[in-house]
Amino acid sequence: MARRSRSSATSADSSLTRQRLTFVNRRRYPAAVERTLDRRSQILEVAARLFAERGFHGVSVGDIGRAVGISGPALYKHFDSKDDVLAEMLVAISERLLTEGQERVAQAHSPDAALAALVDWHVEFALAQPSLIVVQDRDWQSLAVEARERVRSLQREYVDLWADQLRRRDPDLTTDRAQAMAHAAFGLINSTPHSSRLPQSAMRELLAGMALGSLGLKSLS
Repeated sequence: MARRSRSSATSADSSLTRQRLTFVNRRRYPAAVERTLDRRSQILEVAARLFAERGFHGVSVGDIGRAVGISGPALYKHFDSKDDVLAEMLVAISERLLTEGQERVAQAHSPDAALAALVDWHVEFALAQPSLIVVQDRDWQSLAVEARERVRSLQREYVDLWADQLRRRDPDLTTDRAQAMAHAAFGLINSTPHSSRLPQSAMRELLAGMALGSLGLKSLS
């Protein structure tokens, strides 16, 4: 089998690692749309895509390594196990959803504005991260106990963030009903990986309008 030259291998690795940053937190990387991914972030990006396509248990450490361009054993320089890849992935996106949601609520001038901002943020995330939406929905039960509890705790805080604004808007709402309304909106928006057949701008408008309608608000437009 012919061996690749060092220059061609370097070029291939560069093209693989140079891509749009979608997983990492924008507040940590505010300046550029594109940057060279460090290897750890690259592994998370690639693993999310593979887990979404095949399921967590259908992907091996070797599969992730080959997709990234390293050997399976070399992946252990960055993560202790495949379980740790999934844990960091799902804890990080749960933290990101909550932190960004809290910031948008803090900037809103009313419950309606806060809910509109939350819908806009969740739609933005779902359209940018369809693989992570799939993995979060399907594979979170594969997490180790500690990571699973951390994700569940963050998700409860995120639901409560929405429910609190719904109850500020309508004090007659019970907590249970407000939380159920939030979950219904999530279900609608998170269907994106399975239902998106429109250009992204049209899908964004459709999802935002339907999610707002499900919460009893008017469309953003």
